[in-house]
Amino acid sequence: MKFTRRSLLASTSMLLAPPLLGLGASAQTPNVLNVGLIPSEDSRAMIANSQAMMDMLSKSLGMPVKPFVAADYNGVIEALRSKRLDVAYLGPFSYVMGTTVAPIEAFAVAETNKAGRAFYHALIVAHKDSGIKTVADLKGKTFAFVDPTSTSGHLFPKAGLMKEGFNTDKDFGRVIFSGSHDSNAVAVQNKKIEAVAIADRILDAAIAKGLAKREDLVVVWKSDPIPESPTVWRKDLDPALKKRVQAAFLDVKDIPWSDQGMLNGFHPTNDKAYDIIRETAKVLNLDLRAMK
Repeated sequence: MKFTRRSLLASTSMLLAPPLLGLGASAQTPNVLNVGLIPSEDSRAMIANSQAMMDMLSKSLGMPVKPFVAADYNGVIEALRSKRLDVAYLGPFSYVMGTTVAPIEAFAVAETNKAGRAFYHALIVAHKDSGIKTVADLKGKTFAFVDPTSTSGHLFPKAGLMKEGFNTDKDFGRVIFSGSHDSNAVAVQNKKIEAVAIADRILDAAIAKGLAKREDLVVVWKSDPIPESPTVWRKDLDPALKKRVQAAFLDVKDIPWSDQGMLNGFHPTNDKAYDIIRETAKVLNLDLRAMK
C-alpha cells in the first residue's frame, strides 16, 4: 500500500465536510461541545475509540459532545481559531505553534495505565534488514516523518539528528511526510521506507494491533522525555463552561483511550508546562507563526 499525505486527506475529508454544529447564538457558550482530534491513527478508528470518553463527557456536561478528526494538525488549529471547535487534543508542538495564531490554552493532560506517566519519547526506527543501526547509517536512506508540526514525528527527531551532526535537508536519500504515525509503522514494517520517525507509545500500539513486529525493527535513536499531548480549549469559552469542561475531563477514567490502552485519568496542566517545546523550537531556529 502506498501511504501519502493525499490519501490521508482523502480518508478524513468526509468527516469534515458537514458543517460543525453547536455554536448556537453565542460561540462562547455552545450547546454542543465540538472536540477535535489529531490524526495519529486512522480517522474512523479514532472516532470509534474515543466514543466512550465522549459519552462520559456528555453525561457529565449534560450536553452533546461531538468528536471530529481533521486532516492534519493545522486543520485542528484552524478550526479552533475559527471557532468551529471548542476543545481539542493537540500534539505538544502543534499546541505551542497554535498559541501563536489562535487564542487557545492547555488545561488537561492524559495518563494511561500502560504508560503510567505524562510524558513519552520520539523514536527513529528502521527495519532490521535495512542495515541501519546508527544515525550515521541513515545517510542516503529513504525516511518518513509524520507531519511538519508533529512533535515526536518530526520536530524532536529532527533536532536530535541535528545535535548528532546529521543534516536532515541533505543527508537523506529521500524524505516524505506520511501524515500519520500508523502509516510510518506500516511503511517501515513492509520495507516501503527504510527508516521512520514515530512516538514510542504509538509504535507500541501499532505492534499490539499487528501492524508491525517488534523483532523486525531497530530503534536507531530515542529522544529525551516529551510532555504528553495536551487537551486545550478556546480562551473565549464562557468561564463557567471552562470549569465544567475541566471537571468533566478530570472525572473521565478507566476507559479505552484511543490507541494508548486504558486511561488512568486526566491531570490539570497549563501553558507553562510546554516551555520545553518552545526551547526546542529555538534550537531548530523555527518561526512557529510562519509554520502555520
